[in-house]
Amino acid sequence: HLKFSSVFFPTSLPQEGKRNVLVTSALPYVNNVPHLGNIIGCVLSADVFSRYGHLRGWNMLFVCGTDEYGTATENKAREEGLTPQQICDKYHAVHSSIYKWFQIDFDYFGRTTTEKQTEIAQDIFWRLHERGFLIEDTVEQLRCENCQRFLADRFVEGICPHCSYPEARGDQCDKCGRLINAVDLREPQCKVCRQTPVIRSSKHLFLDLPKLESQLEQWLEKSTSTGDWTANAKQITRSWLRDGLKPRCITRDLQWGTPVPHADFKEKVFYVWFDAPIGYLSITANYTNEWEKWWKNPHQVELYNFMAKDNVPFHSVVFPCSLLGAQDNYTLVNHLIATEYLNYEDTKFSKSRGVGVFGDMAKDTGIPSDVWRFYLLYVRPEGQDSAFSWADMALKNNSELLNNLGNFINRAGMFVTKFFEGCVPVMELQEEDKKLLALVSWELQQYIQLMDKIKIRDALKHILNISRHGNQYIQVNEPWKKIKGGDSERQRAGTVTGVSVNIACLLSVMLSPYMPAVSQTIRDQLNAPPSCINTMLEGNGTFVCSLSAGHRIGAVSPLFQKLEADQIEALKKKFGGQQVFDSAAVPAPAVAVEVGTVNQVDPEKAKQLTQAVAEQGEKVRALKAQKAEKAVITAEVAKLLDLKKQLALAEGKNPEPAPQKGKKK
Repeated sequence: HLKFSSVFFPTSLPQEGKRNVLVTSALPYVNNVPHLGNIIGCVLSADVFSRYGHLRGWNMLFVCGTDEYGTATENKAREEGLTPQQICDKYHAVHSSIYKWFQIDFDYFGRTTTEKQTEIAQDIFWRLHERGFLIEDTVEQLRCENCQRFLADRFVEGICPHCSYPEARGDQCDKCGRLINAVDLREPQCKVCRQTPVIRSSKHLFLDLPKLESQLEQWLEKSTSTGDWTANAKQITRSWLRDGLKPRCITRDLQWGTPVPHADFKEKVFYVWFDAPIGYLSITANYTNEWEKWWKNPHQVELYNFMAKDNVPFHSVVFPCSLLGAQDNYTLVNHLIATEYLNYEDTKFSKSRGVGVFGDMAKDTGIPSDVWRFYLLYVRPEGQDSAFSWADMALKNNSELLNNLGNFINRAGMFVTKFFEGCVPVMELQEEDKKLLALVSWELQQYIQLMDKIKIRDALKHILNISRHGNQYIQVNEPWKKIKGGDSERQRAGTVTGVSVNIACLLSVMLSPYMPAVSQTIRDQLNAPPSCINTMLEGNGTFVCSLSAGHRIGAVSPLFQKLEADQIEALKKKFGGQQVFDSAAVPAPAVAVEVGTVNQVDPEKAKQLTQAVAEQGEKVRALKAQKAEKAVITAEVAKLLDLKKQLALAEGKNPEPAPQKGKKK
């Protein structure tokens, strides 16, 4: 378990008169090594919000853990010649070490294969049973005669009966998002041996969702109107309710799971979708015996659930129905935060094809954990799908971290060291300084408003705006020249330096949820008092002078390193799987042309691309006007040319290679 003994970490419990915030991140399935999309969708987003809550002075509890029961584990165990428990132990450790490297600061990282899980899941089961919310029915199931077993949903694949997507799973279609009964799939196949399964019947228990529907709707009405639910979470939930709820099977013919305690079903275990969300409760129960103070305390506790959009229905419909039906005063979700999907370059992550960066590989790239965090949060799929791109990661590292943020903080510290013997000079504020401070305070307030609403990607832009204002302020005032002038000029150099170094201190605080190690390094270099951490983010945000005149700072050194083109190119090749990427073209996220569409007119795509070309053209012109670094301009021009090429394809034209100026063939 991540977190050490409670001797060092006193357990957190809700407190009267404080804002008590319980944060959960969707439980990662134990056998899969998480890729960057999984990390940003769940644990990293939740971690940023949890760290931010601490800065705001809220009473936080952040729990997560590995989801370990179910068929996939049984299968993996069979493949590796281990027991299911050994598989879980092995991969739980893998997950733990990945999240540790990404600096995910759980209060407790547990697992679902525990005594507490059995106890709490069985209690909820009996409460539902006693209150008449469970029904028995005979189910037709797919059975693979070749593998000699009933096929769990994720082990059958076929054509979606609703939208004809060819790779729909036995429980849900990833394309249209609708739920499916495995027996309704067209042309089903066993995913293990590719044989066609047969239909057999078996007796199961169902959660009577239609009976709970009106209670659920009442609760949803209140939760979605008073809490911060992302638009996709509301929309996915509405579409489920619009179709009318159907009874949902909660039992499975498996060995590896929480046993069903009913005598007639003793050969069965709970279906993972009934069982897994109860993991939030049991993981908290393994963290503290007083877990009910968090989970049966809706009046004092606010619950935030973080997940990717495919997990929404289970958190907004199925699990709340289990808890409402149990009638035990459970804390239900107040804020449901769902991301869209993160793609890899212009395709999907695929472990089997070796495409994309998975959690255990990130640390081998030599790029620091904080830089990974920064870039994933910069492209967080907030509101729409986004894409991880190596070229863009290098660009953002070099332009935003190195040339903007790092440059400003480093210069501010260097001026104190070089011109004022390491002590913050006296500041005599003029109108220009007050204007800057007002601007910085406004950016801080925007950041707080956005972070309070879990707009994590948007809030990050305000941190970068502040350092941009700071760089401009230094450029205009030229303290390195004024320090050589008369008394008033030297005083001006002192004021500009003092103001800048205080802005650097504020930036370290605002950056702390995003880049915890860098944030700490900045505070160490500035020798900043610990109190600065909390004072800045109280209330609506107050930018206070933490480093007053005479304060001695520490040794200053650069915070970031440039990512070189050849290094990025090598990484791109390494993680590109079987695909060969064109090294000259920088892929443009979300508008990639698929193979096979050459010379076919696609008006919808052409419209999107025309817009993208116009925006990219603007960006290139702006960079040229700002006399940006040549490498930055070249990368953006490459992106523009690539977009133009894609536009030509979408319009059914043959893309002409751009003529190269000054080079005769």
